[in-house]
Amino acid sequence: MISFLLSLAALIAGYFIYGAFVEKVFGIEPDRKTPAVTMNDGVDYVPLPWKKILLIQILNIAGLGPIFGAIMGALYGPAAFLWIVLGSIFAGAVHDFFSGMLSVRHDGKSISEIVGIYLGDSMKQFMRVFSVILLVLVGTVFIAGPAGLLANLGMTGIFANKWFWLAIIIVYYFFATVMPIDKIIARFYPVFGIVLLIMAIGVGGALLFYQNPIPEITLSNLHPKQLPLWPMLFITIACGAISGFHSTQSPLMARCIETEKYGRRVFYGAMIAEGAIALVWAAAAMTYFNGIPGLAAALAKGGAGVVVHDVSIGLLGVAGGILAILGAIACPITSGDTAFRSARLTIADALGYDQSGAKSRLFIAVPLFAIGLGLNFIDFAIIWRYFAWSNQTLATIVLWGSAAYMVKFNKFHWIATVPATFMTAVCVTYIMIAPEGFKLSTTVAYPTGIIAALAALITFMIYTMNKSKKELELVAGK
Repeated sequence: MISFLLSLAALIAGYFIYGAFVEKVFGIEPDRKTPAVTMNDGVDYVPLPWKKILLIQILNIAGLGPIFGAIMGALYGPAAFLWIVLGSIFAGAVHDFFSGMLSVRHDGKSISEIVGIYLGDSMKQFMRVFSVILLVLVGTVFIAGPAGLLANLGMTGIFANKWFWLAIIIVYYFFATVMPIDKIIARFYPVFGIVLLIMAIGVGGALLFYQNPIPEITLSNLHPKQLPLWPMLFITIACGAISGFHSTQSPLMARCIETEKYGRRVFYGAMIAEGAIALVWAAAAMTYFNGIPGLAAALAKGGAGVVVHDVSIGLLGVAGGILAILGAIACPITSGDTAFRSARLTIADALGYDQSGAKSRLFIAVPLFAIGLGLNFIDFAIIWRYFAWSNQTLATIVLWGSAAYMVKFNKFHWIATVPATFMTAVCVTYIMIAPEGFKLSTTVAYPTGIIAALAALITFMIYTMNKSKKELELVAGK
């Protein structure tokens, strides 16, 4: 229990101490007019109160990842606590802060456009395609997951049919994607956000009084199949530590934030809140089933959805448990619709296609939903694995772009460069080992990942130094 409580305290301290440091180094300008003010279009650019934006941001980024990912990551043991805490403070929250604030600085542009500004046109074109693919994968994953949870709530008839709920969710996604942001998202998501936080507090509080002790942190790998802790844990727990999906969501709120002084509260703070949710579910998964073997048996019985159901009902009773399950359902639904919304805006930004008219929004949204619906006929586990790796790869690229921004303006870039280097090692090592990758042994994959990370760091330093030198020469020439 001590490790769990210290981890929660560390997340809170990280927001106030390291978050303030990141904000200072970045250099916010409270009096600078934001896109919500200068580009208000009543559809995507709409000024909103920061508290409402924070709750929307938490829901946007907290899909299945901090719940399902944390539960599956708990199979590795309490070492998951360390990754959630350190990853959230030094990598995930930094990534989210930069992706949001850089969008604020660049007229609310999508993350692919921002990366292109600082890493070149080739990377911009790659990011356009890569981010849209990821967003469609996210939307697909976040259709199937909540549909399964709703079908298993104990209802009968058509309400116990997963495909019925799939249809309902897709229809809702469609309207939420094309309608002005203040009509559905800004109106209902703050309420869902409060439900989500209450759910996490309820489960976390019940854990403190549960008969089984919350395990203490150990670096031992307890995975029943002995899957390697490095890098599998760092891919499995993504949204609860660092997630590239978040960088696709932050520009949505960058178009609504009224002043830069709210950037840390919204972007850095939402990631810390998500880390706390992941911490609660990782602890609950290990504690409720009395250790890793019990958790593994529960997952084998029916996946993470069964774990959420059993933990919620077991810790909070039927009434409280159903509320907790509804909170877990709200997470992916409210991330899935914004995933499709982000995909629409990313494509529109790439094409320079104005989105103020309903017909122009439908022109992009309809094909996106057709693809998302089709992907639901593919095995969920396969979609999830490709989503997980793509997710972390996108986060890595965004961190490198953030580091390039800091170099360009002669600021302390290491706050982005260090996590970018670390995540490069994670992603390369994973694709070397993974079943969907090259299936190589750890003796080959580990050094390959380290070499790739060092090569990326050296290339980055050379690239940025040459770019800075050219810019200085241009200034001197004038």
